[in-house]
Amino acid sequence: MSAEMIDQTLAGCVVLVTADRRAGELSAALQRRGATIRHAPSLGMIPHTDDVELLAQTRTVLASPPEVVVVTTGIGFRGWIEAADAAGLADRLVETLQGTRIIARGPKARGAIQAAGLSADWVAESETSAEIAEVLLDEGVAGRDVVIQHHGAGADGLDEAFRVAGARVRNLVVYRWGPPPDPELVAASTRSVADGEVDTVVFTSAPGAAAWVAAARDAGTLEQIVRRQRAGAVVFAAVGPVTARPLQDEGIDPLMPDRGRLGSLVRAVVTHYGGLEALDTVAGPLRVHRAAAVLDGHVLPLSRTGLEVLRVLASARGSVVPRERVLAALPGDSADPHAAEVAIARLREATGSRALVKTVVKRGYRLELQEQT
Repeated sequence: MSAEMIDQTLAGCVVLVTADRRAGELSAALQRRGATIRHAPSLGMIPHTDDVELLAQTRTVLASPPEVVVVTTGIGFRGWIEAADAAGLADRLVETLQGTRIIARGPKARGAIQAAGLSADWVAESETSAEIAEVLLDEGVAGRDVVIQHHGAGADGLDEAFRVAGARVRNLVVYRWGPPPDPELVAASTRSVADGEVDTVVFTSAPGAAAWVAAARDAGTLEQIVRRQRAGAVVFAAVGPVTARPLQDEGIDPLMPDRGRLGSLVRAVVTHYGGLEALDTVAGPLRVHRAAAVLDGHVLPLSRTGLEVLRVLASARGSVVPRERVLAALPGDSADPHAAEVAIARLREATGSRALVKTVVKRGYRLELQEQT
């Protein structure tokens, strides 16, 4: 599908992407739907191929094979195999894991396991660590040796739950979080949100969300950000409940998709803005965002002045807007009626519909809405 065929629901929306990993993929998906992207990764990542600790943990697994291996992320498991391969340990690692019971947290983890030539013995179709904990604790883990491969955010409580139940647990961290590449950029991003320059902030990891919140607190912007979110002036979106928790702890209620996937996160944001009430005009549904307007699925080629005039008309919801209010939306302080007529003419030309804006003689202008049946 070409970019032109994708509905530009997010046109005029400024979206702040706080992720480091897969930020390009997420940003591109949002941009295809019209969003303007700002990128301020709140944390960096230590590459797995350079992680001495990971290789040390891998050698421990080879020397003392576990009975159960829990794979929590597909990208993490692939990274583990890649790091082992770089150290000349991949064949031994795969051979060792063939003798273990492998548990996968969801289809992506299973796919990575299969790509390594292995098979998952059980898959948590809900893609949650809670389901893994429930099943294994019901089976009993006392006295068993369990390795949990997890990401930089930790094992989502699995390690503690299994230890309490009597298991010997080893954590294997495939990639670890480090400081942000540009701390000042992160601080500046929190100020932009507090100042109303950003429409949506998206998060893909709990550590990233916690780090961004901490940066906002340090910058003195957190209280204003929370107020703006509660007032509906800015939208937060998190890829899942674990990622959402640091935001919820501060009183921020983020959007969350049904599935913890980047594609689902994008769809949740698009659905939110697409679900906002549109004016049903004679030229099609009209939505006027902060920095652009979308008419019948198409971004209108409006100047800043044209957008402000359209915003004034849209806010009246079909009622007549006096000429004076149109003039007030124009640059300068002109009281010349001809200036209003010129602005309306240009607006009609930009929308491609002469019927959309109607002149009401001696009164002003209004948007022509569809009659309600």
